[in-house]
Amino acid sequence: MAHDELLDIARAVAEEAGALAARLRREGVEVQATKSSPIDIVTAADRATEDLIRGRLAELRPHDGFLGEESGAERGTSGLTWVVDPIDGTVNYLYGLPNWSVSIAVVEGDPDPGSWTALAGAVDAPALGELYTASAGGGAHLGDRELRVREPVPLDRALVATGFHYTQGIRTNQARVAQPLLARVRDLRRAGGAAIDLAYLAAGRLDAYFEQGLNPWDQAAGALLVQEAGGVVRGLEEDAPTNRMVLAGHGEVVAELRSVLLELGA
Repeated sequence: MAHDELLDIARAVAEEAGALAARLRREGVEVQATKSSPIDIVTAADRATEDLIRGRLAELRPHDGFLGEESGAERGTSGLTWVVDPIDGTVNYLYGLPNWSVSIAVVEGDPDPGSWTALAGAVDAPALGELYTASAGGGAHLGDRELRVREPVPLDRALVATGFHYTQGIRTNQARVAQPLLARVRDLRRAGGAAIDLAYLAAGRLDAYFEQGLNPWDQAAGALLVQEAGGVVRGLEEDAPTNRMVLAGHGEVVAELRSVLLELGA
């Protein structure tokens, strides 16, 4: 199937799922469960939204695999897998903050950011009124506007986004690194949703992004947005992004940020 057709599916399903999540948010949100820690929450809306996405994709692409944050993995026979975060930024969603999104990507290969090839993706942010899309070789877009990452600047003039893990041990180390890093960049931003952070980076609203502990569904669509907007996405010591670390931005800024993070023991 052509990338354009896959992108059309990602876009349509993300918009439908975003509309459902937004309606459920207006009706009220309750924490249904926790995952890695008491602050790593799941709402009924997360599960309802993923159920909708999984059902739509099963109708449209019955031979493809599926990897979702809430319902796990299911192998397909086509060689393609849909990687889904039904509500990225669940804490923002719970509190009524606008930085949450539905993230859907389709990849070729194993469901591992280090080995797959992302073909198409969509990040729908209903509370912001923004829909980001990208396809391999087709560019990245916000609505109809083509996106490009910002031109490189020295790190001390870079606006850098990050996130903090829900596991306290990892979070403690992240805080240890963030304190000295803050003195070496223009500023740090922590919006609470990896998919939107990566989308903002692709749109030129940030200079760089880094985060430890991202899962495949956190970055699948957002990383493709950055790459198609002319940026790079890599790991700290590895060329490919890993669960240990994801760095993204213009290649020159990422290289300088990587050097500083290694120096700080990230």
